[in-house]
Amino acid sequence: MFLALKEIKHEKLRYGLIIGMIVLISYLVYFLSGLAFGLAQQNTQAIDSWQIQRVVLNKDANVNMSQSMLTTKEASQLKLTDKEAYLGQAPVVVNASNRQKDSAQFVGLERQQFIAKNLKLTSGHKVEAANQIVADDQLEQDGYKLGDKVKLNSLSQKYEIVGFTHNAKLSVAPVVYGDLSIWRTLKNLPDSFKAGAVVSQSASYRAKGSDLSTYTIKAFINKLPGYSAQNTTFTFMIVFLMLISLIVIAVFLYILTIQKIQNYAVLRAQGVPAKVLVRSTLGQATILVVSGLVIGAALTGLTAVAIPTAVPISFNMPILAGVTVGILITGLIGALIPVRVITRVDPMTVIGG
Repeated sequence: MFLALKEIKHEKLRYGLIIGMIVLISYLVYFLSGLAFGLAQQNTQAIDSWQIQRVVLNKDANVNMSQSMLTTKEASQLKLTDKEAYLGQAPVVVNASNRQKDSAQFVGLERQQFIAKNLKLTSGHKVEAANQIVADDQLEQDGYKLGDKVKLNSLSQKYEIVGFTHNAKLSVAPVVYGDLSIWRTLKNLPDSFKAGAVVSQSASYRAKGSDLSTYTIKAFINKLPGYSAQNTTFTFMIVFLMLISLIVIAVFLYILTIQKIQNYAVLRAQGVPAKVLVRSTLGQATILVVSGLVIGAALTGLTAVAIPTAVPISFNMPILAGVTVGILITGLIGALIPVRVITRVDPMTVIGG
């Protein structure tokens, strides 16, 4: 390690460039990881807050709650406890005078069931009448206030915002909670339709009925529009960046090793074992990669603080730890390539040549 540090101090520019490359790669990987996790959260924040295990939908809805409709007859055949609740989902455009239009997801609830009861508000109160709604606080950031009377889509009826809740996003859109009667109105459905889905906090809940299908929450989330494709895209980007870091570190260290081949030959001729030089090279790579990771993490933290709140960036420590270990391992693998050159150095051939 002493030899590695001595060499880095002597060749500050060369090793500084390597650290700079690792900083840029780690910064990009950390930032993309934060974006991937942030977007994934915004797809499922509302669902996560419900703490559900099972979702019952119409079998022809293609695992899509907004396309599912359960009739009153089908609903009457379901046995609901205090762990189950009816839901209805519909995409809407929220608009009011002197306010910008916001695309949102309307979620209809029954007030006496667990989702409505457990809803945590940042301000205002829960829905107490059919013409009241509770909205995600993104609408508050966009200028909406408690007491605003808003329209949903082209409905003539106006609904009053009586409360705001935090982290209520579904498919990257803010959620607006209200009564199931509003959902039926948005869908232009008669009273013969009860809801769009039944959700349960019980992992063993299963609906009986030839027209109904029960899904685990994992299967339901994976079928959210764009969710799987988005996560797969970010995963491939991160993996490719790690491979690039491996190539960059390997190329830089290989070039430096070739440039110092005579120095290694002299050290070998003086009796320095090859394993000492190998340890020095691996130690050098570890110092470079760790330094780059620390600086990259610091830059990512500063970016997260300065970035606008509209950018959905969030960090998960297990994911960041996995990414950090992954970059460190790829860096050490890259350092093994020039090691082969060191172990094969023939002092007589190099010095004599």
